[in-house]
This record gives sequence, structure tokens and C-alpha cells, in this order.
Amino acid sequence: MASQIAHIIYAKKYFDSIENEKIVSNFLDEEKIKGNHKINRDEFILGVVFPDIRNIDSKIKRKDTHLKFNCVDLNFSGLTSFEAGWKFHLYCDMRREEILNEEKFYAIEKTDELAGRPAKLLEDELLYNEYDNWEKLAGYFRNPPLINLGDLVDEKTFVLWYAILAKYIEEKVTVKTMRIFLSKSPKLAPDVDRIMEKVLELKKNKVVIKTLMNVKNRIIK
Repeated sequence: MASQIAHIIYAKKYFDSIENEKIVSNFLDEEKIKGNHKINRDEFILGVVFPDIRNIDSKIKRKDTHLKFNCVDLNFSGLTSFEAGWKFHLYCDMRREEILNEEKFYAIEKTDELAGRPAKLLEDELLYNEYDNWEKLAGYFRNPPLINLGDLVDEKTFVLWYAILAKYIEEKVTVKTMRIFLSKSPKLAPDVDRIMEKVLELKKNKVVIKTLMNVKNRIIK
């Protein structure tokens, strides 16, 4: 899986590819297309970063948010914008692992430590500047539309998750912002020091950086 900023950048790459007609999609921009299956980009991105909400609520299991769709691909027929973003997150997780394995990423020393979390955070830092409207997105996350998720997630947890994300994305990714983000997760907070130590180690490895950037270049075919 990727981390949150990387997922947003991948979503941007997906939208850009549709606009540049590099890929064909039946899920179209509501601002430009009338009378067809329309996409609300903000709600799509809301869905893109939703599945990892389990990091702040131990009652939510990985299967609850990462095994929702029987077929994980870029066919969003019949889905809401939020659901399409959710499915896109799972697609990117799958595709990212395929690419990393093809490039033998986990054979590089220290890349698989702490479940690969340091590499995911480094990926966020490397990609941050590829999106140019973080302030607007952070404002949207601070006041997200409430999505009906049944009993899966309560409203308080839903709002808290996006408030945490708003804080994380509104400023350039640094050691400080990474630490704050990790500290908000009961699952990750105990390992903050070790995770950050590994982030700094990986950052010195040019092969690691090149491979993570290759993921961004290859993740949307």
C-alpha cells in the first residue's frame, strides 16, 4: 500500500491521463461532460484516502476497508464518486506492489522493515510537490461531506480521520509533519522513532528514491 499523499498524486495522474486521452474511462469529469456518468473529483479523493482510516480505530479491520470489491480494477461502473475513489485506492495498493516486486525493491536493505512504512512516508515526501492545491484540499478534508457507511465507521471517527489528514497535507512533508501524523495512530505511535530513523536511512539511498519515483510513472498504464 502507499501512504496518503502518494494516493492523492496517483489520483491526479489518473485524472490527467483521462484528460490527455492516454487512457479511456467511463467515469467522466462532471465539470466538462454533461449527461454521462459523472465524477465528483473531491469526493473521489475523499474515497481515495478513506481505507487507511483503520489506522486510528482498532475496531476497523483491514478486511473491512481493503477487501470491499471482488474485482480490483479501474472499472467504476455503478459506483458513487466516493466508492470509485475507495476502489482506486485498492487498485493502487495492488499495482504498487506489483511494480515494487518487478523492480526487486524489497531486496534493497531496510525497505521491508516496519512493514514498509518508512518507504511509504518517503514516497509522500518525494511526491508532495506534484500537487499544487493542498490548501484547498485540506479545507475540504476539514469539512468533509458525511458518507453513509452503515456500521463500518462512526461519524466522529470519520471526521477525525480527515482532520488528521488535513493537518498532514497542508504543509510540505517534513520529519516533523511525519511524526505528528504517525503519532495520531494508536497502531503506529509506539514505533515513531524507529520509523523515522528508517525514513532518514532510506532517503540516502538513490536506488530507493529512483524506484519509488518509478512507481509514480508506471502506476497508471
